[in-house]
This record gives sequence, C-alpha cells and structure tokens, in this order.
Amino acid sequence: MTQTITRMNPPTMPDAGAMGYSQISIVEPGRMAYVSGQVATRATGEPVPEGLIEQTQIAVDNAKAALDALGASPQDIVILRCFMTDLNPASLEQVFPPILALFDGAQPCITGVGVAALASPEFKVELELTVRLPD
Repeated sequence: MTQTITRMNPPTMPDAGAMGYSQISIVEPGRMAYVSGQVATRATGEPVPEGLIEQTQIAVDNAKAALDALGASPQDIVILRCFMTDLNPASLEQVFPPILALFDGAQPCITGVGVAALASPEFKVELELTVRLPD
C-alpha cells in the first residue's frame, strides 16, 4: 500500500513528534472523510460520565468506530481537533493518553481548542477528525 500521508516535524518548529503528533501532514490526492465531533455519548444511551478522562475515552471509542465504519485506521487520520470547555495544561494531561492510544503511533496533526461550551452542558471534550480514506 502506498503511503498517502507524509508526516513532518521540521527542526525549525517545536518537536511535536516527541509529544506524539506531527506539525505537518501532507495528503496525497484521494478521497477524504470528515468525521463530526465525537462526544461522550454512547450508542447504548448510557448517561454521560462526569470525569474528563472517562468522557475522552468514550469520544475516542466513537472515533474508533467511525474509523472502522470508513475502513480506515489511525494511520489515515490527517488531523484531530480536540475541543475542550476547560483547556489548560492539567486537562491536556488527562486527555492526551487516550488520544495518543487512538493514534496507535500514527502521529497525525492535532489541534486543541478551548471553547465556552459544547453541544450540551455535560460535555467537556469533543473530538473531530479529518481522514484520508485508504485506496
């Protein structure tokens, strides 16, 4: 299979690779998928947990389900955007491990965005993906 995404961490930029993501992703021509923001809502309808780590894990599980439905893998993620209602260094330390586990070593681009609110007051984190579909 031809590599369709080239990752870059130029030496003139901060070393994002050491943290588990890339500063730049170059995508070869092909089909793209844009995965809507995934929050801590389960297909089974269970209540949303209060904890940030638990919410992040559910959002990651939903993102994995989207990748599976697309026939894609973590290697196909171009960028992940992480929206958080309380973006700070301590909350990033909580959400990064489940997100890095989702990447499975792929190191796509990642952007963290602090927001005043998400779709419902109980949500603390939302993950949005751009995916290059495999050939």
